[in-house]
Amino acid sequence: MPNDLLTWILGALTLFIIVRYFMAKRARITSEAAHEKVAAGALLLDVRSEAEFRSGSIVGAKNVPVSSLGQRIDELDKARPVVVFCASGMRSASAAGYLKRNGFKEVHDLGPASAW
Repeated sequence: MPNDLLTWILGALTLFIIVRYFMAKRARITSEAAHEKVAAGALLLDVRSEAEFRSGSIVGAKNVPVSSLGQRIDELDKARPVVVFCASGMRSASAAGYLKRNGFKEVHDLGPASAW
């Protein structure tokens, strides 16, 4: 019985991750639109870890790791559009949702930095 339960839990978790990935991907902004938003004044927000950011990021991006977004949200202007990115798109989707739930009016998820 415990093996069946573990198999069920792992299967459900895998399905959740897959569904979340594809839903996030569907809601992403295109590279062209992201460039236009940033050129018009949107904040380019890198939500990867500080170590990942130090190893290289998109020029002009501000780093607020998704793990500290709750504590550092006051550093961001709710009235300014935001384009969020990370390494794979999972953290940026989480960060975009968090920002929207916390009063940011215009938030766009680029997904992975490679989409830039």
